Amino acid sequence: MINQELLKIAVKAADDKRAEDIVALNMQGISLIADYFIICHGNSDKQVQAIAREIREKAEENGYRVKQVEGFDEAKWILLDLGDVVAHVFQRDDRSYYNLERLWGDAPLEDLRTVINP
Repeated sequence: MINQELLKIAVKAADDKRAEDIVALNMQGISLIADYFIICHGNSDKQVQAIAREIREKAEENGYRVKQVEGFDEAKWILLDLGDVVAHVFQRDDRSYYNLERLWGDAPLEDLRTVINP
């Protein structure tokens, strides 16, 4: 349940900064890296950084430790390792290029409607 709480915090933070096309993949039983991957994108360097910053701040405010942040300065693909949840914040074109949703196509999608529109 802690993983679900962290997932909701991160998704809400991304949505608050107007991240687009937010998806969460349930990686349990598929990857040893994390239980959930969040994938979203922004439309500029500044927006991608703002989304990543908000995810980090909200996670820390709620007592979660951010283990690693990669790619923040370049702001093309920012990866936030929150432990059991890994957030991937892309620029639109980079998201299309790497297409993590297809790469991890066997992972079920989480229903985020209740998180984004409570």
